[in-house]
Amino acid sequence: MSAQTRVLDAAAAAVGAAHTMLPPAARGSGSEEEGGERPPWLGPLLASVLISTIVVDICGNLLVIVSVLRNRKLRNVGNVFVVSLAVADLLVAVYPYPLVVQAIVHDGWTMGDLHCQISGFFMGLSVIGSVFNIMAIALNRYCYICHSFYYDRLYGTRKTLAYVSGVWLLTLTAILPNLFVGSLQYDARVYSCTFSQSVSTAYTVSVVFFHFLLPIGVVVFCYLRIWVLVIQVRRRARNDARLGLTVADYRNFLTMFVVFVLFAVCWGPLNVIGLVVTLSSFRSAPMQVPGWLFVASYFLAYFNSCLNAVVYGLLNHNFRREYKRILLVVCTPWQCFFLKDASNESNEDLKSKSAAAGNKTQVQRNSAENKKEIHSDSSRNKGQVETDSF
Repeated sequence: MSAQTRVLDAAAAAVGAAHTMLPPAARGSGSEEEGGERPPWLGPLLASVLISTIVVDICGNLLVIVSVLRNRKLRNVGNVFVVSLAVADLLVAVYPYPLVVQAIVHDGWTMGDLHCQISGFFMGLSVIGSVFNIMAIALNRYCYICHSFYYDRLYGTRKTLAYVSGVWLLTLTAILPNLFVGSLQYDARVYSCTFSQSVSTAYTVSVVFFHFLLPIGVVVFCYLRIWVLVIQVRRRARNDARLGLTVADYRNFLTMFVVFVLFAVCWGPLNVIGLVVTLSSFRSAPMQVPGWLFVASYFLAYFNSCLNAVVYGLLNHNFRREYKRILLVVCTPWQCFFLKDASNESNEDLKSKSAAAGNKTQVQRNSAENKKEIHSDSSRNKGQVETDSF
């Protein structure tokens, strides 16, 4: 073998080693994965869906957080979990989703492995944080309706904040193993750095069970118990004074139930596909999922992050009313200016009125003093005249 041939082989080996260090999408176009070209309309469609999701996600969840902070009726311990869920939804909109859009535009990952790992970490943090917060909301509603006598004792302000901290600590504990197992990888089919189901069969099954099936089971149990109690109360009477159930309680429960159903519908297909594919790997011929179904399940799950704020606005009149107030101020800032001017004008009117009243009082005082002086002068003159007459 000549020296030139050895040099070329060494260079090729170096290029190959560097090639394997890149995320999978950086090694080639995502359109060449799974064999065959993607339809030309698929990229723009996915980018449009994700950009719309980002806009609604950020605006909607910021509205939720600001509404709870502004409105006294919304500042209760139950809505602390709602704010926590909004934060979980915001996590994906501010970092991972924009990188996915960039990957769609460039038809591959161009941000390097570090951003890939961070993006996958935040994606998992948001998803697991969402499902754990939904579970915490269900437990909160269950205690409020089914065990109302103990609710104030269980859900004081400090205890609620401790519960929320526990939810995020549990979420962080659940997502950390992904960094060490190496399961966060770029998937060119969905342009995302996400959990790879092919790393370990046992790990994939445990993730689906503990991160999705178990929390969903707890939520289903809580809401079934609530529905049974609600039906019993409605059969007995319109209002059960012992439990203190009101129309607002039913409406709040219904809102949180819809949030759970939407989460299960959006994330269920992806988890079911992952579980079925993983379990089928034990067979001689593993199950193959159609590419369109895999992509659709992923972007349906992504779409869920923008739905909760919309549900609150549609089903909860307190949120809806606060949304309108906030949007009125944001969309028409000139009203704040005129309100301020009107306030200044009213203050000036009050000042002028008080000044006029003060002047009137001073004039009355001066008039009274003048009268006294005139009266005293006339008395002295009269006394002088009488003295002279003697």
